[in-house]
Amino acid sequence: MAEQQTIVITGASDGIGAAAAGQLQALGHRVVVVGRSAEKTAAVAQPLSAPSHLADFADLDQVRALAAELLASYPRIDVLANNAGGLFGQETTKDGFDKTFQVNHLAPFLLTHLLMDRLVASDARVIQTSSAAHRLMGHIDLDDLDNAKSWSANKAYGDGKLANVLFTRELHRRFHEQGINAVAFHPGVIRTNFANDTPSLMRLVYRTPLARLLTSVESGGGRLTWLAAGTPGETWEPGRYYENNKVAKINPQVKDAALAQGLWERSEALLGL
Repeated sequence: MAEQQTIVITGASDGIGAAAAGQLQALGHRVVVVGRSAEKTAAVAQPLSAPSHLADFADLDQVRALAAELLASYPRIDVLANNAGGLFGQETTKDGFDKTFQVNHLAPFLLTHLLMDRLVASDARVIQTSSAAHRLMGHIDLDDLDNAKSWSANKAYGDGKLANVLFTRELHRRFHEQGINAVAFHPGVIRTNFANDTPSLMRLVYRTPLARLLTSVESGGGRLTWLAAGTPGETWEPGRYYENNKVAKINPQVKDAALAQGLWERSEALLGL
């Protein structure tokens, strides 16, 4: 078995995060389960005898508290899997941002930033759960990151997932030489209650017989497990975007280095970093 690693998975109280937690624990790794719901997080962590932490990414103070807890608890963090995310209705958080944009991009950006010294010291892998939606529905305007000019659930989600891939590329550019290996991936269209309480038409797919054609949480979680347990430079290439464990087509905006840098700098400014 490979050397035991400490793997932090956000959004691990359900879906592919929970599946990956079980798979990685079975491989002998120390999994740290992070979730929003105390009940659901405990239901995943306790059978694994895994440590757990709570944070709602719609509240950035909770993200800051989570970072402090992780730094106090784990001398090494070998993998940070930024897996928490989702598609939400139009809502402004207490922090003043569109909820979909905050939960999918700003919160994991903040968490990664706050853990950066520990991640660099650990030669960590930072894995972003993105989506093929970044290619199909995403188009980022740095001057309208909240989509105030023309909001839709699908556009907000696509932009959030596009931001994940842009963040991965810029994280790779800035920190790869310091030992960080960043990667983004699409887990598949997972058989869950995704988008259930939003105006997005995507929610309808999950309520029809088509749902049986969707990817199981075990299979989607397996794609996260493949990255977390793999070896950068051998199993997968840092700085890239994967679908079905293969380098995949990206939104043309991902190739815009100035946009990736601009999103990073704008995110820092919005978060007061």
